[in-house]
Amino acid sequence: MERDMGRETAWAFISGASGEIGRAIAWRLAEDGVPLYLHYHQGGERLEPLLHFCQERGVPAYPVQADLRDVNQIAAIFDMMPVKPLLVVNNSSIDHVGLFTDVTPGLFDELVAVNVRAAFFVTQAALPAMLRHQYGRIVNISSIWGLTGASCEVLYSLTKGAINSFTKALAKEVAPSGITVNAVAPGAVEGGMMRRFSPEEVASLLQEIPAGRLGQPQEVASLVRYLLSAEAAYVTGQVISPNGGWYA
Repeated sequence: MERDMGRETAWAFISGASGEIGRAIAWRLAEDGVPLYLHYHQGGERLEPLLHFCQERGVPAYPVQADLRDVNQIAAIFDMMPVKPLLVVNNSSIDHVGLFTDVTPGLFDELVAVNVRAAFFVTQAALPAMLRHQYGRIVNISSIWGLTGASCEVLYSLTKGAINSFTKALAKEVAPSGITVNAVAPGAVEGGMMRRFSPEEVASLLQEIPAGRLGQPQEVASLVRYLLSAEAAYVTGQVISPNGGWYA
């Protein structure tokens, strides 16, 4: 269980909880009895098995629908939360594969809005409660491409690099208040964005990964779970990349 705030246990807010990594993180927290706010934009039906699991376990869990590109919607969902979350996972993300020369201003604005702007303003909305409690955990989901960059994913790499810098800078600002900020930058993880690749392309990719396999969403979730724990109090400003040795 998370740090006991009097009689309250710290709640967690997970953006993009309907995605595969988001769901894996939420399941991992639910198994430990952490109360959850599960954000989704579309695809809320994918949260139903998790909500049923939480109901059976007596773990409070509430789906929260919002378009995080809209700062007014971010403010609205945090205003309606009866207990403010002290654990935040910024997981909402979209990607783009294509030539740099084909990126339009509209596409640029879309990826920056979802991948960077949303994480910035979600964190800003969550921070006052953390400052009051002098306690908080923020984990931003980045990508291996935010560390090393990817051909034909220049825009996506740019947004994840921004998340890494955001993580490091904010960590320094809020550390005196007992708040940690870290990023998890996964390599190739099964499902999700990897579905766009053919079996032949995946087989070729695996030859480049020393571990010889794709990562599992649950492996990312376990790392996030640690970073959200009270035990991780001295880990902050870090970008940790579970990638099977692909980029070391």
